[in-house]
Amino acid sequence: MHQRSFRFDSARLRDLFQPRKPRHPLLRVALGVVGVALLALLVFFSVFVGAAMLAAGLAWKLLRGRGSAHPGARPVMDGEYRVLRRQALPR
Repeated sequence: MHQRSFRFDSARLRDLFQPRKPRHPLLRVALGVVGVALLALLVFFSVFVGAAMLAAGLAWKLLRGRGSAHPGARPVMDGEYRVLRRQALPR
């Protein structure tokens, strides 16, 4: 009976997951420029989305308002205070 085994260290499997740089110098430069352009595009969109989220949050707060404008609407804590001299404090 013929037995086959799967080897993880085979050259085909290793080459599948290890991309190699192209040998032609102009192709290397072109792929580098494409990579930098893709990175710049992603950064631009992330900054745009972040700014849009900040603008939406500010607009939400401005449109929602502050709630009740009456000063008596909030609960007030009343108290009496007196200032003690340093000698009057316990040691």
